[in-house]
Amino acid sequence: MSALSAILSALYLSPIFYIFEKQLKNIKIPVFTLSFVDNSFFILQNKSIMVSNMNLYCSYNVISSLLTKFGLIIEHEKTKVFHFSRSHRVFNPPPLDLILLGGHVLYPKSI
Repeated sequence: MSALSAILSALYLSPIFYIFEKQLKNIKIPVFTLSFVDNSFFILQNKSIMVSNMNLYCSYNVISSLLTKFGLIIEHEKTKVFHFSRSHRVFNPPPLDLILLGGHVLYPKSI
């Protein structure tokens, strides 16, 4: 592995994430992207868990198709979803079904 691999990855992925954020802005999906060398995070917040899941589904679809166009592959089995809640009751969020997008059903992880 080269010492330049992190820099080259960032240079290659930067335009992809720029296009991704522009496309999400055009379809009015409020998702923030946080990217590291080997991980990317999509952060969103909404009072409705169903709206959050819908936004995640749409943003996953957009990034998946963009990466495919650039010749990159998402490792669906490594994709994870975390839901956080301030509620003081039992919190059981619904799973996110990504099967139609080539992924699998993502069940919320307990922390």
